[in-house]
Order: sequence, then C-alpha cells, then structure tokens
Amino acid sequence: MPSLDFPDPRYLIDARGLRERRAAVTLLDLRPAEDFALGHIEGARHLDLYGVSLNDSSEAPLSAFLAIFRALFGSRGVARERPVVIYDHESGERAARAVWLLAVLGHPDARILDGGTQAWTAAGEGLVRVSEAPPPADPAQAPPAPPPYRGTPDLELLATRFEVQRAIGDPQTVILDVRRESEYRGSEKRARRTGTIPGAVHVFWREHLDAKGAFRPAEEIRALYAARGVTPDKSVIPLCHGGYRSASTFLALKSLGYPRVRNYVSSWGEWGNRDDTEIVIPDPVD
Repeated sequence: MPSLDFPDPRYLIDARGLRERRAAVTLLDLRPAEDFALGHIEGARHLDLYGVSLNDSSEAPLSAFLAIFRALFGSRGVARERPVVIYDHESGERAARAVWLLAVLGHPDARILDGGTQAWTAAGEGLVRVSEAPPPADPAQAPPAPPPYRGTPDLELLATRFEVQRAIGDPQTVILDVRRESEYRGSEKRARRTGTIPGAVHVFWREHLDAKGAFRPAEEIRALYAARGVTPDKSVIPLCHGGYRSASTFLALKSLGYPRVRNYVSSWGEWGNRDDTEIVIPDPVD
C-alpha cells in the first residue's frame, strides 16, 4: 500500500494495518452521522467535528478552541495511552483535521486510515449498520461525563495569524495555499475579502490524492511539491479556509519527512475576514 512507502508514516495506516491492530486501537468515524448509520467499521465511535471552527487565532480564543477538542475527544474515550485510528470515506479533510488536532494536543499515535471506508471495503472488509435508534436518555441515570483528553500540546504543529504574518517575505518559509484555484485567485468569495496571502504558493490539496481518494505514492507527492518550490529545507505553512484541507497537506508533507510544517489553524476564515491582514490577488493565468 502507498502509505507504507512513506519515510515517516507516523500519521498513516492502511487497511491491512488496521485489520491487524483493530482490537488495540480507538477507532473514530469522522463522517456525517447519516453515513455512519448506513455503514461503519465495527467498533468505531462517531465524532462529527465539522462545525467547530476558529476565526481568531490569538491566545485566548485558541486556548478555548483546543479545550473544546480535548472535551470532544475525551467524550469518545480517546486516551494518550491507546493508539487512535481516524477515518473518513477517503483520506478526507475531516479525518485529516482530527488526526492533526490530536497531534497538536500531544497524542503520540493518531493515524488516518488511508483511503478511508473505500479502501477498507476494497480490501474485502465489511461495514456494519446502526440497526435501531438508541433508547431515550434518562438524565437521572446518565453516567458521569468522561474526562477530557489529557496530553501536552505541541503548538509547533500549529500556526496562528501571527506566525503567518512573520512568514511573509521570509525566504526560508513557504506559505502554501491549498484551496481551489477560484478561492486562491479571488473569484470565489467565502470571506469578506478575497485573494491570497502575499507570496503564497498554490497547490490544490487533492493533487496529492489518487483517483480513489488515497494518498499517492510518496515519490509522486514529493515531486509534486518540489516542483512548486515546497522542499524539506523550508518551513511550510499550509492554509485553506478552516484548517481542514490544509490538514491533509500537513499529513502528506510530514509523512514525506518534512521537519517543519505548521497548519494554519484558522486559515482564510480568519485572514480573509480581518482588515489588518495583507492580501493580494494573483495575476491571471496566461
């Protein structure tokens, strides 16, 4: 499987690896609830993080944001002592962001299932359905809330707008815009201001995935980014709109062995909605 070809696959696992380790991991399904109900990997716990975003990466909001995720992961039984495997329907942005967030929160072994449920079923494994709705909850008999996830955060894996601002014009840092071409060039408006960050390199995040939504072989991904000047000797800050798609780019680059990659946690949802950030409209394509 391609994920095993990476020099540093600490954030990746393929279907065979999950089959061998399934009893020893906490398994999280990050897809929408209706997809989970229709079919999920046996033993998985559902967790939808899609609506939890951050639009101000200064210290106090960021601290509160991370506290929310400590509580959410803890509510699904995530503990530092037990490996975690997170999946989507492919190597998707939801699962990628959850793996990156757990890494930021200090989990030592959180991985994305490369190719997601599509790869799982293609490997001959089945999915189970939610056969009936759970009974109504009785508040009087509710068990105590699980404790939040405990770990030592690694904020070197995360960039705020302050690190991004300092990176503008720095020849040793690549700001990597992984949004759609229309977002990057300002023709698609998803924030109050459109465009990109001065000097940003554009590589659409799905370019490192294959037609089945799994990571392409390592050498193909390495060549893709190197051709755009995104090389391991540079610090790299990927961004998208809310830190989801750029989390997939974070996983791809870290798996290649890039030592300094920091996902911009708030991305364009913050940068494009402020008045004090630097924005440019890239020149039209010839």
